[in-house]
Amino acid sequence: MRPRGDPAAAPHVSIILPVHNAERWLHECLRSVLQQDFAGPMELSVFNDASKDQSLRILEEWKAKLEGSGIPVVIGGHESPYPRGVGYSKNQAIAQSSGSYLCFLDSGPHGCPEVLNTVTQDDVMMPQRVRLQLDAATRHPTSGVPEDLLLFYNHLRKGGGVVRVDQSLVLYRYHPDAATHSVLETTIWTHRVRFLEERVLPRWAAFTIWNAGRQGRRLYRNLSAGARRKVVAFCDVDENKIRKGFYCYEDSEEAPKPRVPILHFRAARPPFVICVKLDLTGGEFEANLRSLHLQEGRDFLHFS
Repeated sequence: MRPRGDPAAAPHVSIILPVHNAERWLHECLRSVLQQDFAGPMELSVFNDASKDQSLRILEEWKAKLEGSGIPVVIGGHESPYPRGVGYSKNQAIAQSSGSYLCFLDSGPHGCPEVLNTVTQDDVMMPQRVRLQLDAATRHPTSGVPEDLLLFYNHLRKGGGVVRVDQSLVLYRYHPDAATHSVLETTIWTHRVRFLEERVLPRWAAFTIWNAGRQGRRLYRNLSAGARRKVVAFCDVDENKIRKGFYCYEDSEEAPKPRVPILHFRAARPPFVICVKLDLTGGEFEANLRSLHLQEGRDFLHFS
């Protein structure tokens, strides 16, 4: 390993580790902290959430090893009869940390009393993780991560479902200092396009993009080459776009340039990826869609 910075210096990075009954994974997890190739000052901040196994003993054992290698370790926790959940534990680990940047690591199963059947991933960091993640954070200081969106996607990947609750559950406070402003629209868009390609498009041999305007063309351009080849047409109600007859992807490296037909929606074939925002046409778009008697999920999906 490369020599670390002055261990007495204020840590630049705090690795945040919530722990609950993690003895099966904890040795490997903590070993991955020791093996980081990041040369600057960093610390490990651990919160032990009422573990009943040997987790605390393992933490104390690794505290000596890590601090002997120049990585300070802060261990907090509680001994209540029941764990308070991974969210609580992360917040406590953050509160006792002192780094300028946070790097989150999970140690194994961590039941949350508010959410049944919730399990976090038992993580092992690659040796370059802290170094590369810090480099990305410092080079792109205003580019945040859409954590809620990624959590939702992972929930679906693991077979989770969605249940609609018609009552208001959260008041979202929008203000200039909100963390949401750190997440670029292009970042969210990229994640959404990749998830579309991962979860939906493999089921379809061909599809139509509903909207020959800016958003529909943007989706087409941002698809992978294989997914673009599945697009058989754009559809729209704008007579000017339909009269033009096609969209030519001028930036394509293919020769000849792809030319995608633009059809009236009644002449187009499902399935559709719909890039039209709801509630913006006085109900006209919604009425057009209902008139086709299609089934959402099978014949179309809303992308915008």
